[in-house]
Amino acid sequence: MTGPQAGRGGAEGGEGGERAGREAPTGAYAGRRRRRRGRGEQPVVPDASFSSYYGRPVLNKPTWKALDIAGYLYLGGLAGASSLLAAGAELTGRPGLAAPAKVGAAGAISLSLAALVHDLGRPARFLNMLRVFKPTSPMSVGSWLLVGYAPLTMAAAAFETAGRYRLLGATAAEVARRHRLVGSAATVAAAVLGPAVATYTAVLLSDTAVPSWHEGYRQLPFVFAGSAAAAASGLALATAPVGQAGPARRTALLGAGLELGAFQLMKRRMGITAEPFDRGRPRLLLRACEALTVTGAALALLSGRLRDRRVALAAGTALLTGSAALRFGVFHAGVASAEDPRYTVVPQRERLRAQGS
Repeated sequence: MTGPQAGRGGAEGGEGGERAGREAPTGAYAGRRRRRRGRGEQPVVPDASFSSYYGRPVLNKPTWKALDIAGYLYLGGLAGASSLLAAGAELTGRPGLAAPAKVGAAGAISLSLAALVHDLGRPARFLNMLRVFKPTSPMSVGSWLLVGYAPLTMAAAAFETAGRYRLLGATAAEVARRHRLVGSAATVAAAVLGPAVATYTAVLLSDTAVPSWHEGYRQLPFVFAGSAAAAASGLALATAPVGQAGPARRTALLGAGLELGAFQLMKRRMGITAEPFDRGRPRLLLRACEALTVTGAALALLSGRLRDRRVALAAGTALLTGSAALRFGVFHAGVASAEDPRYTVVPQRERLRAQGS
């Protein structure tokens, strides 16, 4: 420290004040440190006001369209988890559960791709992402995942729905056998890629500089995995016969517990960057998610005991809606955190302070 500030620091040091060369803490931390020395003292330095040049945010907020990208996050998770559920139903002899899960996975991934391309503006931009494969880029890995996964789900759904038609010159038994073999292979292959499809979008969000997405990188994949499982089980409960929906009911309970538990743990570990989740539109969406997910899981359990189709339909609707509310809530919270410089500056200062201590 030089000039007048250095002289002032030396004078204070000679009279029992602060030592020369020490920087005075600012903002909320200043008040905290000075109050330790005397309860009646007021902080000398006022609380910091976080702003930037010309009043612009520190970060450029995401320009993604909420309906497209939040819908893309939601539908991709629904598709990936539905493929897992379809494979499990196929292997355990539950055709009434496997069929809607296969068709649901194909429909969800098709809509997810359509939402992504709509946000990009034209299909050529998506194709440009396939010019290279970059393992360190979640966007590159995700693009190739979608290219490999989507045809498998569509093949599984196509062979499921076309299984009753005959091929020219083949008997019905031969057709059925061929369809089963090809359809089962596509279903299992889609299930292998399903977990990655359901969770890679969480890695994609966490890899950005948006504070409320980046700071939750440890738990956000688990949140999305639980949300995807809840959505897939909701679709299955709403469409499959109650007698064959046992795996969907168990998946609903597991997914709801993982989603809500991981989300609460994530918020506790995020510090100040968790605040946008509890304010404004994200708060309303996430509270609705909690209520719908808990209600859906309870109704799913009840539907198994009552064997009531109407209860199963209500459970499925609640789980599907709750999962969508989570994705939209997370999306809007991230945008809000990028607009406020405080959520960028304070975590940076805390990390620097931790490194210096």
